[in-house]
Amino acid sequence: MPRSYLALFDVPGTKGFSAAGLIGRMPLAMLSIGAVTMISQLTGRYGLAGAVSAAMAMSAAVLGPQVSRLVDRHGQRRVLRPATLVSVTAIAGLLLCAQQGAPDWTLFVFAAGTGCMPSVGAMVRARWATVHRDSPRALHTAYSWESVVDEICFIFGPIISIGLSTAWFPEAGPLLAGVFLVVGVLWLTAQRATEPVPRPRAEHTGGSALGSAGLRVLVATFVATGAIFGAVDVVTVAFAEERGHKAAASLVLSVYALGSCCAGVVFGLLHLAGPPARRWLVGVCAMAVSMIPLQLAGSLPLLAVALFVAGLSVAPTMVTTMALVEAHVPRTKLTEGMTWTSTGLAVGVALGSSAAGWVVDAAGARAGYRVPVVAGAVAAAVAFLGYRRLREPVPRRGGHGADDRGPDSPEEHDDHERVA
Repeated sequence: MPRSYLALFDVPGTKGFSAAGLIGRMPLAMLSIGAVTMISQLTGRYGLAGAVSAAMAMSAAVLGPQVSRLVDRHGQRRVLRPATLVSVTAIAGLLLCAQQGAPDWTLFVFAAGTGCMPSVGAMVRARWATVHRDSPRALHTAYSWESVVDEICFIFGPIISIGLSTAWFPEAGPLLAGVFLVVGVLWLTAQRATEPVPRPRAEHTGGSALGSAGLRVLVATFVATGAIFGAVDVVTVAFAEERGHKAAASLVLSVYALGSCCAGVVFGLLHLAGPPARRWLVGVCAMAVSMIPLQLAGSLPLLAVALFVAGLSVAPTMVTTMALVEAHVPRTKLTEGMTWTSTGLAVGVALGSSAAGWVVDAAGARAGYRVPVVAGAVAAAVAFLGYRRLREPVPRRGGHGADDRGPDSPEEHDDHERVA
């Protein structure tokens, strides 16, 4: 591992919370695709599978930021454990109803309960932001590392989830996702030394983190970006099944994540000059363009190559996004702000997976790849329209809302640009 990454773990406690974060984030890559695989196997209905997956994502979009807001106010340990209990109970109910052939509406009821699942990635990034609050360059490397960890989850998560559900029993993938969630959250919250200390209650003013115009742009763009991810997941499973190799879908999706992982490793070693907002815009546009070749893939190997290339733009865009969130959101709302970007992705995944499921049912898997193309075009359009907001002077971070603070000093602004 390059020295830049090894140096991150010289700080005591960082290895532990990063490892716990890896385990706790596995459900993010396993649960949705596992539910799609499980329900499609048990019922043969991709439309229903996509709709349940969409309900899970929409629930996360509603409940996730509220959980993170409570974390900012009361701390990770006090909030994450009860939230995880609710989420795991809902997962168990979903599996039981699917296995017993319960009415469709019961699947949606328990899918809604899974939205209490904590955004473990945001919790870990908040710890890195605390550890390296005075070192923008180290924080950039830490965010890049966490992006790599995300992609590791998305490389192995679908393989494990789809593989177990197809080779063992349909409920196996989501079941293991619940186990990972419990283990990861318990391990993370047991590490009190690196847990961010909640700011005094008097500093929690100004309402939601969405009061930041820059954050609203990032979230809106990520809705369309999430639609790309959701559609690609559902359509790839259907594409592989049409060719008689449904289990191979996990390998193909892992190649997509592998491309992002490789790009994230390299990006973490770079310290590029220029406005981070510009790099973010380029990244979003690259993600949009990379969806076009999927229309031409007529076999699983060609599809894997196209997805690997598409993945190269994902991690750098995500790393820059987190740096922009850290710059545009008050410190007292940092965890909530990071979760809002995940929420945007979750809403997009809901829309993309649902739309792709219906298109696949109506016209087949090849037609389904039109959904991520459209989503990519929307993401690029929103990014262009909101670009000016991200270029505006970044307010000082503190205990109050962005509207209550003046512009950065030149030194701080330069630091923020070096972060991304």
